[in-house]
Amino acid sequence: MLTRLLPIVAILAAALYPQTTTLANVESALEKLKASGLKAAGEAPKAAPTEPIDPRVAFPGSGMEKSGLPDAAADSWGDSSRPAPKPTAPNRTDMPWFQTLVDAAPVGSVIKVPPGDYAGPVLVDKTLSIEGDGKVVIHGGGSGTVMVVQAAGVAVRGLRLTGSGGSHDSDDACLNVRGQHGLYESIRMDDCLFGVDLKQAHYNTLRNSHIQSKPAELGLRGDGIRLWSSNNNLIEGNEVIDSRDVVAWYSNDNIFRNNVGRRSRYSLHFMFANRNLVEGNKYYDNSVGVYVMYAGYSTIRNNVISQASGATGMAVGMKEASDVIIEGNEIIYCAVGIGSDISPFEPDSTVIIRGNRIAYNGIGIQFTSDIGGTEVSGNIFEGNLSQIAVGGAGAATKSTWHGNYWDDYQGFDRNADRVGDTPYELYAFTDQLWMEQPYARFFKNAPMLEALDFLERLAPFTSPVLLLKDDAPMFYNPKEARS
Repeated sequence: MLTRLLPIVAILAAALYPQTTTLANVESALEKLKASGLKAAGEAPKAAPTEPIDPRVAFPGSGMEKSGLPDAAADSWGDSSRPAPKPTAPNRTDMPWFQTLVDAAPVGSVIKVPPGDYAGPVLVDKTLSIEGDGKVVIHGGGSGTVMVVQAAGVAVRGLRLTGSGGSHDSDDACLNVRGQHGLYESIRMDDCLFGVDLKQAHYNTLRNSHIQSKPAELGLRGDGIRLWSSNNNLIEGNEVIDSRDVVAWYSNDNIFRNNVGRRSRYSLHFMFANRNLVEGNKYYDNSVGVYVMYAGYSTIRNNVISQASGATGMAVGMKEASDVIIEGNEIIYCAVGIGSDISPFEPDSTVIIRGNRIAYNGIGIQFTSDIGGTEVSGNIFEGNLSQIAVGGAGAATKSTWHGNYWDDYQGFDRNADRVGDTPYELYAFTDQLWMEQPYARFFKNAPMLEALDFLERLAPFTSPVLLLKDDAPMFYNPKEARS
């Protein structure tokens, strides 16, 4: 009978009490509902208190001198295959429990939270708007996930979430989202293993938030943002620093726009994720910029990816990816600009690389092998130690090269049409050594190999390999021409 009455109670509460709910209004509503004789599941009926309860003084666990024990709910909040259980106690007892406000608020109301510090964990299991105005902190107490949202149409703005647990088994996070059509904006998340964890959550917006993992070795951190089987989400204007990865697994039709990523491993990693758009982002000092793995049909455009260095440093990488467009990006100061491993993978698919500036990298474009299907046009190649490299001392002549600018082009433009009179041809001489034996790359710029390469070009004693041929190279650098 109680289960059947709860929707009626929610409707009556929404009609009787204002939809913009302050802390005092929430407590007043809660006390009046209890006074009417209704009770929560498992709670014995009792008379209404003579005075309103102030949650800043009287809250669950306030009589304890030490922090409460970790809630059992936290152990299962990483599992999206079943509903998240409601927490039964706060993880800290020296501050009011935020769950009290959520439980008391009518469905569809707006909670304007008074400034201050509150204890987690929190489960939002109904449609609410929670406004913190940048002055509200929810502490996880170092255990489990700080906040879980398991309802549609939830809006959370202006909170700071901090202090999750450190378990990878339960995916301890600042914010775990399982609802649809939610808005999460201007949230500061720090000292959490995972930042935002979207699990089977669709049509959500995460905007203008700051995310930072717990201080740990790179591989032991959690992901700043993770999408798991989550589609049609907008990730926009966020800053992710000192985390592990931003990942999208089995997640399609998402947009990653105008985000900033620093000092992490993968700025953005797609796995079995299709039709995603990556645009206007700025990624600095990460091991890898954007990596598309066993996925495709996506566009990576107008991003700045810089200083992806180290042994595995790469600005944009593809492994068995298909129908990927890489255009208008600034790819600079990376170990490898663009890496292609058996891509495009599916028959009759392509990889299009156009209009990018690929500059001052160790290798501009690296192929593990040239299987064809890659179209490279209108790019600027300048200042790279090697313009391209092909594994196994192979060549990239099966790919299409047209209208790129090469800073080492040695032809002329006698008819002033801004196109070189002769094709650009790139040969590998001594470079064949380190392309065939990658460990020899360490000696690439050693004086001995430089001298050997010079002698090879002067009087070849082995046949050089034609790596690529651009039939209409740009004669002028378009960046310099516009200035």
